[in-house]
Amino acid sequence: MIDTESAAVQAAGKALSRVDVTPAAASFLVELTAKHGPLMFHQSGGCCDGSSPMCYPVGFFKVGAVDVHLGDLHVAHLDPIEVFMSRSQYEYWKYTHLTIDVVPGRGAGFSVESPEGKRFLIRSRMLTDDELKAFDLI
Repeated sequence: MIDTESAAVQAAGKALSRVDVTPAAASFLVELTAKHGPLMFHQSGGCCDGSSPMCYPVGFFKVGAVDVHLGDLHVAHLDPIEVFMSRSQYEYWKYTHLTIDVVPGRGAGFSVESPEGKRFLIRSRMLTDDELKAFDLI
């Protein structure tokens, strides 16, 4: 597994991350953690699930050498929630910052939100020049 957050990346004195979570998704993660225990995300690469952030109880989805640890989501009162992506997909997305959000709808596959009438989705933006430099991408 590659860890893109192995060293605290700093730019202008501020810790940077490749991932974040909206307040609505953070609140929903608190609910889901109460039901399922500690959680993690794996950003799906497409096919049957589209490009959905898949949320699993820790240990349910096995990450390995082909996965990249993008970073952790920090939600009040929860342990950090790790976010992963396959290395091949990371090559396409490495210049983007990902924010996990939640909207009404049916979740995909085995993601824990599937029966809740909500689904996680990714909102992305291009990394800023400072972030690109901090992550050694330019």
